[in-house]
Amino acid sequence: MSNLVSQEWVLERIQSGNGQFVIADVRFQPGDAEYGISSFILQHLPGAVFVDLKKDLTDHPGQHGGRSPLPDPQRLATTFGSLGIDRSTPVVIYDDDLRPEAARLWWILKYLGHEQTYILDGGFKGWAAAGLPLTAEETEVTPRNFEVELRTELLADVNDVRAALDSRGEVTLIDSRDRKQYTGESAPLDPVAGHIPGAIHAFWKDGIQEHGRLKSPEAQHERFTGVDPDHEVIVYCGSGLSACPNVLALQEAGYSNVRLYAGSWSDWISYEENPIATGEE
Repeated sequence: MSNLVSQEWVLERIQSGNGQFVIADVRFQPGDAEYGISSFILQHLPGAVFVDLKKDLTDHPGQHGGRSPLPDPQRLATTFGSLGIDRSTPVVIYDDDLRPEAARLWWILKYLGHEQTYILDGGFKGWAAAGLPLTAEETEVTPRNFEVELRTELLADVNDVRAALDSRGEVTLIDSRDRKQYTGESAPLDPVAGHIPGAIHAFWKDGIQEHGRLKSPEAQHERFTGVDPDHEVIVYCGSGLSACPNVLALQEAGYSNVRLYAGSWSDWISYEENPIATGEE
């Protein structure tokens, strides 16, 4: 089954009223810490619970680990359990329109060993534009016990990326930032500009079509021309957030050996000895 589900699929399950899945709202807007929760309180999909990107899905930055480090797995498990999620509970995730937030939550659940986690194609905006049910009612939650079973093969750290540089092309690095950040012309959020040597460029937004829907697997293959499906792929961005839509796009296109460099560029440049490239490759 795809990692994406349609509006019709979700609506059918809401209307059935069996309560056998959790809908997670992870709307977020950079620069406005209250946007997500304020939007959720105003209206959300029936039965949805709110997940705060910054408070729940990122940790405080340190010397290494990047700008948006992954929280401790047990802390994540406690958060999800309090929202009524265990590893047997299907979860449908949405943000505004298939942005990095939904993909980040999707990836984290997968990393913790959750199998039935999906993203609502088109997001909240698509759902609202279609005139589908919305509510301001608070959702009653029955806490569950989320038992972590880490899928370490989904995560890459700085040492894995260093090894990739010596792999003679057996590992492909994909930079998900915009082209100016990749070439080093711009570094709006980091003190050092450029990219990891050997990385190819694939801006995450280029995988999304209008109205917040993921492009077809065929279109994704065109974006990732030259990436060998039989080789390991490591995806990064600035902080580990906007790489997640590319991880999703790769999986939807059939690439199975895909890892997220969670610390990403902001972690890479925290080590003075790491090499940096600029310009096109």
